[in-house]
Amino acid sequence: MVRVNVVKPGGSEVIQDDVGIDVKPTIGIKVNKTSTNRHVFELYVREALNGDLMIFDHKDIDIILMQEQKKIVAFAKDILTDNVYGAESRLFEFLRKKGIVAYDSVQGGNIYGSMEAKILDSKKYNSVKAALLNIAEWFKEEKPITDSMEAHDELMDDALLNPDEEHATELGEVPHEEEKGSILQKNLFAPYLYGRYTY
Repeated sequence: MVRVNVVKPGGSEVIQDDVGIDVKPTIGIKVNKTSTNRHVFELYVREALNGDLMIFDHKDIDIILMQEQKKIVAFAKDILTDNVYGAESRLFEFLRKKGIVAYDSVQGGNIYGSMEAKILDSKKYNSVKAALLNIAEWFKEEKPITDSMEAHDELMDDALLNPDEEHATELGEVPHEEEKGSILQKNLFAPYLYGRYTY
């Protein structure tokens, strides 16, 4: 309630309540509009001597971001399998849908089992930083797949190394002996060293 003292002509004073007076709040909120959005992501990257950025965190593929050529190349890590092609295909499909690589540039590389694509140029954004950000986002999407594959491998190893009673033998743990089998390792005359076999 606002109480105001009003003096009328003639000198008489009247007290009025609830007078319509605009009362401004003493606490204000200031909104700063920024032109750039800040994205924080974590990605383990190594830099080569020529400036290429190398990402080795994936289980099946290695990713190289070539800054000068504006190109992303994915290689098989160890052995070329269907898992490698699937990972490369998912990576470039993700980058293609996000508008990072050109549609018509996704192709097989000049190294066996590799796949590459050209990064689109941008006047508004830094294309290398945008590519790194989206590769980090792809790693987040890929994590459930790699986790399930690792869990499956651990399950298979555990089934072989620590079988349950149904799949185990009655012998249990067989102790190690110094000599096993019928072929002696010491004091054995080997006739095959002399150029012929004698039985």
